[in-house]
Amino acid sequence: MSAPKIAIIGAGPAGCTLARLLHQAPVPVTVTVFEGEASPNYRSQGGTLDLHTATGLAAIKEAGLWDRFLEHARYDGDRMQITDKDMKVYFQHAGSPAPEDNPRGLLGQRPEIDRADLRRILTESLPDGMIRWGRHLKHVEAAATGGGSTLVFADGTSASGFDLVVGADGAWSKVRRALSDQDPVFAGVGGHELSIPADAAARAPELHAAVGGGSLFANVEGKRLTAQQMGDASMCVYALQRQESADWFDAGKCGYDARDVVQTRRALAGEGGPFADWCPTLRDAIRLTGDEVCVPRSLHMLPVGFRWGHRRGLTLIGDAAHLMTPFAGEGVNVAMEDAMKLAKAVVGAAEKRAEDGAGAADALDEAVVRFEEEMWPRAEKVARLADDLTKAWMFTPGVPGSVMASTAAMHVRFRTPGVVHPFATAFVHSYFFFKGLGR
Repeated sequence: MSAPKIAIIGAGPAGCTLARLLHQAPVPVTVTVFEGEASPNYRSQGGTLDLHTATGLAAIKEAGLWDRFLEHARYDGDRMQITDKDMKVYFQHAGSPAPEDNPRGLLGQRPEIDRADLRRILTESLPDGMIRWGRHLKHVEAAATGGGSTLVFADGTSASGFDLVVGADGAWSKVRRALSDQDPVFAGVGGHELSIPADAAARAPELHAAVGGGSLFANVEGKRLTAQQMGDASMCVYALQRQESADWFDAGKCGYDARDVVQTRRALAGEGGPFADWCPTLRDAIRLTGDEVCVPRSLHMLPVGFRWGHRRGLTLIGDAAHLMTPFAGEGVNVAMEDAMKLAKAVVGAAEKRAEDGAGAADALDEAVVRFEEEMWPRAEKVARLADDLTKAWMFTPGVPGSVMASTAAMHVRFRTPGVVHPFATAFVHSYFFFKGLGR
């Protein structure tokens, strides 16, 4: 029997992890990745990602990319401070100095890596020609019955003949449109991505010291300022606020050119701006940014518990399947776990195909059904955490003090069996009560 033919739409972490795992499978699997970008782009693509022991790190190891990952990973990058606008510290976590063979505490290992570095590692692990650059998917023509979907691209070309098309094409997935009418919904939060250049230590010494090689999250009700250390010594800055609509950055609504860094600095941290009364060290995160990066963003999510009706020959992973806000820090980890589990499903079906060939298409479809039925509740749990944390940090009065205990308890409950939740919650609230850092 011929090898199963798999099309992956999107060369992000989910798509490339899946492609890598299928490429090194013990049985032949033909993989093609279609990516809309014209060529690889390893320039800054946002802040850093923390990969977790049982999900992102497990996928890296299973893909045989551990040594490459260690070349870029920052194990001290998981250092974190949570403060208010006057830099009063409510929570502090020291980063770990080096990799460890065993998980470290309840959270396990959580090293940081720049998004661009992770993408480079994954794309460069694939054979030349596996990724078809410049193939922007316009839509999927799904067969009325059975499989056999046709991929239609923006340049007028098409591709077909695949046993399975995997949508790893992110928030505004074209593959998802063939499975559901559900679009992402605005989460009520938006803001700017900015950057302090690689001379951050000299340009903003007090802020650089506060970040300490990790991340600083400063919060008041309806606002969050984040500064993250990047691998090239620069710092990525996010200035987030509650917003009324997803197009908040239109000049007619916000009152300035949200893509002009000079106007943005003045609008955010200048007189009368939303961050004008924050302490000087935190205002420096906006005032001392460079001119290269000024990107307005709106946060979107798929409804918690989103599912689609199964269709033979099509499935989704990553943000295409369960887009969530970044407040839980789990998105890329869930996406890479999706890739691991789907790869195992496809390889299992391919092994059956190699053994007898009988019912091979049915075996693949049944494997995909099992994958989806496992993924949906797993992703729903993470999406609910992300949604709850978004509401807590951005929509609760008295932040950060009012939510320190409750948000910490959310994280603990997420990682512990239900039977211990009452005890864990009581312990966390007691801890913050005696520390005097919560209400």
